[in-house]
Amino acid sequence: MDLDSAVELANAIHSHVALDECDDDQLAVWSNQSAKASTFRVQVYTARTFGILEGDGGKHKLAELGRMIVDPNQAREGRARAFLAVPLYKAVFEKYKGGVLPPIAALERDFVALGVAEKQKERARKVLQRSADQAGFFEHGKNRLVMPGIAHGQPARETPKADPGNGGNGAGQTPPTPPTPPTPPRHPFIEGLLQTLPDPEKEWPAAGRVKWLQTAANIFDLIYKGDGGIKIELAMAQRSPRPSE
Repeated sequence: MDLDSAVELANAIHSHVALDECDDDQLAVWSNQSAKASTFRVQVYTARTFGILEGDGGKHKLAELGRMIVDPNQAREGRARAFLAVPLYKAVFEKYKGGVLPPIAALERDFVALGVAEKQKERARKVLQRSADQAGFFEHGKNRLVMPGIAHGQPARETPKADPGNGGNGAGQTPPTPPTPPTPPRHPFIEGLLQTLPDPEKEWPAAGRVKWLQTAANIFDLIYKGDGGIKIELAMAQRSPRPSE
């Protein structure tokens, strides 16, 4: 399957359990499939091949690239890296980067030379082309694979437009306002945790609040240094009335 099918599973996991783990039955329901269906198994295998999901047996969670892809600020880079995580795609990219892709027949011969079965070469080529498009590698044309540009740091400032009344050199113009420095990105675990918060004014059962706080405590213990773990002992869901004094 193509890259979008792998991203679909990443979004399903993130929207339901964020960075936590889920099992086959849960993921199949979230993606409107049956856990026993061959298409579901292939989709899971595809997501792991792209490096988007990880886990043992029937357990699944977001890998590093999966966490990048569900983050709008890192999705572009995550998709590009996921495409190159597939050995076949990376081999084709390395061979033809900076040049034009060969005709279909020659490209499929390359696939066979790289280990693709003769009967699967056409399908493999079509999936690569779809995935390359979904990862941004065809932004400069479908006949060449170009690594998509990924901006880091502040955006470039615009050059002031020339003022015809000042000799065309822009003199006398008010300089453009410098761009606001970008806010440092949050740790992906913190970002994922915040995205699971329900909207204000919506009902949030006490048991769900306890689970969220316990997850937050575990994340804080993982990414921050301190004297010891944080324990959260809340009995909000089964609180007993306080005895009268």
